[in-house]
Amino acid sequence: MDTSSLMEQILSSDNLNRAYLQVVRNKGAEGVDGMRYTELKDHLAKNGEIVKIKEQLRPRKYKPQPVRRVEIPKPDGGVRNLGVVSMLDYYAERCVAC
Repeated sequence: MDTSSLMEQILSSDNLNRAYLQVVRNKGAEGVDGMRYTELKDHLAKNGEIVKIKEQLRPRKYKPQPVRRVEIPKPDGGVRNLGVVSMLDYYAERCVAC
């Protein structure tokens, strides 16, 4: 498999847009970075984050932020552990998964 071709597909404008739309459709909770999905578009545009993410993903140097562990009580008395990622990490994950 030609990995450079695959990486170019991952980093294509169409794929980056699909990833963004998936994040928005999910309407998830605030990320560990305090950002909500409604703030992502402006953040990506204003801060050049798309370029930064692409520059880190292309050479496989992307480093996600630490995950915050959250315990959700279960009806039976137990707890369910969830990991809350940053909104940018979630976006980067969607870029690779699309």
